Amino acid sequence: MDILEKGKLRLEWAREHMDAMKSVRKELKESGVLEGVKISMALHVEAKTGILALTLQEAGAKVRLASCNPLSTDDSVAIALREEYGLETYARKGESNEEYYRNLNTVLDLEPQIVIDDGADLIFLLHTSRKELSSGIWGANEETTTGVVRLRALERSGELLFPVIDVNDAHMKHLFDNRYGTGQSTFDGIFTSTNLLIAGKTFVVAGYGWCGRGIAMRAKGLGADVIVTEVDPIKAIEARMDGFRVMPMMDAVKEADFIVSATGVKDIVRKEHFEVMKNGCVMANSGHFDNEISKKDLEEMSESVRRVRDFVDEYRLKDGRKLYLLGEGRLINLAAGQGHPIEIMDMSFSIQALSAAYIAENHEKMEKKVYQVPYEIDEKVAKIKLKSMGIEIDRLTEEQIRYINDWKEGT
Repeated sequence: MDILEKGKLRLEWAREHMDAMKSVRKELKESGVLEGVKISMALHVEAKTGILALTLQEAGAKVRLASCNPLSTDDSVAIALREEYGLETYARKGESNEEYYRNLNTVLDLEPQIVIDDGADLIFLLHTSRKELSSGIWGANEETTTGVVRLRALERSGELLFPVIDVNDAHMKHLFDNRYGTGQSTFDGIFTSTNLLIAGKTFVVAGYGWCGRGIAMRAKGLGADVIVTEVDPIKAIEARMDGFRVMPMMDAVKEADFIVSATGVKDIVRKEHFEVMKNGCVMANSGHFDNEISKKDLEEMSESVRRVRDFVDEYRLKDGRKLYLLGEGRLINLAAGQGHPIEIMDMSFSIQALSAAYIAENHEKMEKKVYQVPYEIDEKVAKIKLKSMGIEIDRLTEEQIRYINDWKEGT
């Protein structure tokens, strides 16, 4: 099978299993709300993202797509999007830093009205080197925790130049994408790259946000002894009551067979931790950027580095210990795996598509701030997804509605 055919089949398989997107696609095409709208996207370029981009294109939008991470592109999908579907796609797996930013700028050369981002690199460029385009931006969507953190900082400083919808914190995104999606896809990447057993190992999860919860849950289900590290006292208590050990990273690394970071913060695992790690410890990152595990410290402490398997780098320290870093410290679920399950991204990308339509319809009255996804969009996607799953739920009776809305009602 050639690479183009492989990409076509992956897109076809994803489309077939994204039932919510089918309904959203039909709605957007019939409404015409995105007809002629220019949309620039920076997301992980793989099959599910391809279906989102094609959905927007089929709804009448002019779309350009780049990757939001140099190692996360599925080349077969990128080729199929370009050659089979005529979608302007600028991405390949293993991009250099220079090529990565050149592709982002090419996507922005479209002079978009709407931006769909993951990690906020496109939005960052629109606030710095491509600031001349910002006045034409109606609004943007941001997909991930790391990007939202950057945007909240922009908003607090009063420097945000256009409205942004925080897609990451939509209920139909973070409850499923971050937890079940990251939980499963992280292990997809670990299994693909290492072929090692999880059961019986000590597995450290850095961060107990929704992504960390999902990773810890899956590690526990696979038979690992799970340790959680946290800086938030409330999340730390939650992790303990969920059945996990909780301790500082300095203590956790001494026991760790595996460490996965999912925090959105730099230098979570660094020099002082490498100094006390067990020989053979395997490290991976499920946060957006490749700075959660300090590669600089690891390289400085090592006498040699070699690639021992696809996506596995062995660092031989000067004292003879060997430490292993997966996927160059980039998102392991996409560097070595296939990303989140299709049915999960069906929900997240339905939110993305409907949020883009919301911006197109409402941008003239939106302020330069970070918005939550409107609840009606969240609820609509939930209802569509339930219907596609063949699930029906109860409804309140009129009497029950009156009861919960009348403060005089007692018991």
